[in-house]
Amino acid sequence: MAAAHHNLFHLWRRRSGSATTSAVVGIVFLFSSAVVLLTLTSRSPESAVNRTDPVLVDLTLVNNAKEKGALCLDGTLPGYHFLKGSGSGAESWLIHLEGGGWCSNLESCGARKHTELGSSNHMEKQVPFIGILSNLPSQNPDFYNWNKVKVRYCDGASFSGDVETTEQKGSTFYFRGQRIWEAIMDDLVVKGLASAKKALLTGCSAGGLATYIHCDDFKAFVPKADTVKCMADGGFFLDIKDVSGRKSIHDFYSDVVQLQDVGKRFPDCISRMNATKCFFAEEIIKKIRTPLFILNPAYDAWQVQHVVTPDVSDPSLSWRSCRLDIKKCDSNQIEILQGMRTALLDGIRGITKKKDWGIFINSCFIHCQSLKDYLWHSPDSPRINNKTIAEAVGDWYFDRSKVKEIDSQYPSNPTCYNMVFSKPYKHN
Repeated sequence: MAAAHHNLFHLWRRRSGSATTSAVVGIVFLFSSAVVLLTLTSRSPESAVNRTDPVLVDLTLVNNAKEKGALCLDGTLPGYHFLKGSGSGAESWLIHLEGGGWCSNLESCGARKHTELGSSNHMEKQVPFIGILSNLPSQNPDFYNWNKVKVRYCDGASFSGDVETTEQKGSTFYFRGQRIWEAIMDDLVVKGLASAKKALLTGCSAGGLATYIHCDDFKAFVPKADTVKCMADGGFFLDIKDVSGRKSIHDFYSDVVQLQDVGKRFPDCISRMNATKCFFAEEIIKKIRTPLFILNPAYDAWQVQHVVTPDVSDPSLSWRSCRLDIKKCDSNQIEILQGMRTALLDGIRGITKKKDWGIFINSCFIHCQSLKDYLWHSPDSPRINNKTIAEAVGDWYFDRSKVKEIDSQYPSNPTCYNMVFSKPYKHN
């Protein structure tokens, strides 16, 4: 996700039992697509098809959003980047929901108001479309010529909050993620989404969680589509205890849910349990009727750092090296991370037999894999059963084959990219 700036990182790739450095240095934003820094010049989408570098896509603001109360945290208009489809993809649409963590109190939400995660005034005017958004057939074989949209994230609660009051302790905040979702979808309906024959809703990290939340809602915006599906990348956050025995992520989510009144988004769920539980994917998927693909690493790097080993849980710093580089974990730490993998598999157990759902759980130490071209589809992409993530998602979406790919335990997969951090992801 695009977020407050993270750390420089290096990617290491294991091949044939030896570690090979993959010389990629980038700036990682919390729960967003990591964007490799390139010197780019603007050009038309048509000319980019025959090139190897990504097309740049302009930011569009939703001009009538204010009258709907659909505003970013600071009251600016929400926005998206739209790349028009062509040829066989002219009537097919892919909507990607950006991630970028969450804010759980007025202080952290106030800080976001000065970044692209809380204000369109700070959003890039152009962004490169890569990975699942790429218009290059070599990088995105099934969706390259579709209409593609990157929806910018500026509400701090996975497009799900809705608070009418804007005055909070002397400051103005717009907690309107649900309205932003609706306003942007309405804007895209006018631009052709309503006539879509095929449609795919996807998102990464906090945007992956938003994909679970809005998956069934999405169908209403594509009434003529014969195929409507969703794919959530890195959005299956686990409601588990950290290494000190605290439920740190549960408490954090509880603050988000209360601050932005997220619970009313799940009326059936909150009638049966605490609203915070309803904000976890494990509960949300129990009610989803639309075919869904779950893409998640078993050793999600963000979750290792902020769900399993948040700073407060490790005062002795015994996890300092392990949480930055899985290869530096000792046997006891690996055993705890295997428990995290087990919790993920237990969380999806109920849907593994759904014939129209797809699963791709690899054993990589990474976070978000659909918006990185070298992970999504390239000669060096991670694979399960010799299938890249792009191939797996394509086979599932177009019903070419059933896809229920679950990797063996770490370190079984030599094709994995395992991230090595200089410091943890920033926890907004």
